[in-house]
Amino acid sequence: MEAVNLENLEIQGEEGVFFIPKVYFDASTGKCIMEGEAFLENTWEFYEQLLNWLRSYMETNRPIVFDFRMSYFNTSSSKGILEMLILLKDYQEQGAEVQVSWYYQEKDVDILEEAQDFIEDTQLDMKLIAY
Repeated sequence: MEAVNLENLEIQGEEGVFFIPKVYFDASTGKCIMEGEAFLENTWEFYEQLLNWLRSYMETNRPIVFDFRMSYFNTSSSKGILEMLILLKDYQEQGAEVQVSWYYQEKDVDILEEAQDFIEDTQLDMKLIAY
C-alpha cells in the first residue's frame, strides 16, 4: 500500500550559530538518514516535521531503514531523537520491518554512550557501528 502523496523529506544541514543536521528520508525506499550536528533554534518544530513524515510513511506498512550519523546533539535534540526511536520501536512492535544503525566515531565515547542510553530507554534493536 503506497502512502498518499508522501514525498521525500530533505533538509540541507547548516552550520553557524545554530547547527541543523542533514536529513534525507526517501519515501520510495524507506531509507532515512540523519547526520551532522543538532543544536537548533526551534527544536520542536524541526523534530515535529520528521515525526510527521515517519507517521505518514508508517501507514504504508513497508520496511524502514534508519541511519543515524550524528556527531553532536544537544539535550533538546536528544529528546527529539528519542521520540523518533520510540516511534520506530512502536512500528516494529506492530510487525513492521525496522532496521536502525547508529554510526559513531570510534574515539567518541559520548556519542556511543548516548546511543547505548537510547537502546536501554527504547529496547530498540540498534546496530552500533564504529568508523
